[in-house]
Amino acid sequence: MKKVSHLLLLSSLICLPQISYAKQEIAAANNIEYPKHLTNWRIIGTSLRNDNNTQRAILGNAIAIKAARAGIKKINWPKGAILAKLVWKNETLPTWQAATVPGDFVHAEIMVRDAKKYAATGGWGFARWTGLELTPHGKDSSSAQACFDCHQAASGTDYVFTQPAKLP
Repeated sequence: MKKVSHLLLLSSLICLPQISYAKQEIAAANNIEYPKHLTNWRIIGTSLRNDNNTQRAILGNAIAIKAARAGIKKINWPKGAILAKLVWKNETLPTWQAATVPGDFVHAEIMVRDAKKYAATGGWGFARWTGLELTPHGKDSSSAQACFDCHQAASGTDYVFTQPAKLP
C-alpha cells in the first residue's frame, strides 16, 4: 500500500505541472487558426506606427522566411506563406529614457497566402486576435475585407507593408 501511495504521489508530481501549464485552445478568427509555435518563428522585420504609438515585430513561417530572404526586390509570396504581426504599445524604458520598448500587448495579426482560397482579398487571408487572451476579432469575411481595404495601399508589394530587414 505504501508503495502504491508513493507511485501515485510521484505520478501526480510529474503530471500536474503539465496539466497546469497546458495552453487553452485559441479560437479561430475569420476561419483562420492561430498558428501553433508562432513565437518560435523567425523575424522578417519590425515597424513603428507613430499614429497610434505602437511597435510591431513581423514574423514568418518557414515558407515566408525563404521568400523574404531570397534577395528579390519585389517578393512573390508563395502559397502557404504566413506572416504574423505582433503589436505592442510603445513604452519608455524607466532605466534608460532614450529607449522605447514594448509595453502592453495589443494584438496579433496573421496573413495567410492562398491565391485561390482568398481571391476576393488579393490572395491573402486576414485574421486578428486581441489582448494576451488572444480573443478573435471578426467572425466573418467583412473584417477580412476591412483589412484588405487598408492593404490596398500596398498593392505594389503584393498587399504586404513589411519590408524585410537587411541582415549582415
